[in-house]
Amino acid sequence: MTTRGLPTWPWSGAAPEDLPPAESVLLDAARGWVEATREGRPPLPALRLPLATEGIEAAAPVLEAVLRGLACPGSMGCRLCPRLTPAESALLMGLALAQRATRREALAGFLRLAPPAAAYSALGPALTVGLMLRRAGLLLANPLRTES
Repeated sequence: MTTRGLPTWPWSGAAPEDLPPAESVLLDAARGWVEATREGRPPLPALRLPLATEGIEAAAPVLEAVLRGLACPGSMGCRLCPRLTPAESALLMGLALAQRATRREALAGFLRLAPPAAAYSALGPALTVGLMLRRAGLLLANPLRTES
C-alpha cells in the first residue's frame, strides 16, 4: 500500500504548545510513554497521567497498544523537544484519520511509521482510541478537510 497522496498534517514540525487540546494530550501521552520505555520504567503510568487531565485515562491501555504495535519509540521526540518529529506527526495524523473511521487512510498513515503487519496491528486499537476521544468531546483535526 502506498502512502503517497496522503495530506500533509497541519502541524508537521509545529511547536507542541501550538497544538489543539486533543493533539496536545496525545502528544504528551506518547512522549511520556516513549520516555518511560527508553528508561526501562513501566510505560503505562506515564501514558495515563496526561490522559487523566482530560478524563480519558481509560484510553491509556488502548493507546499503549497502538504505540507498542507501531514500535516507534526511537523516532519519537522527548518531552522537551521543541518541535514535532515526523514520526509524531504521522502518529497524530493516523489517529485523526482513525477517529473518522477512514481505515485505509489511517493505515497509510501508520505505514509511514511501521511495516504492514505492525501498522495493521495498530489500526484496531487506533479506531478505539478515536472513539474514546470522541466520546470525551476531544476531536482531532481532520487532515482530509481541504482549506479554502
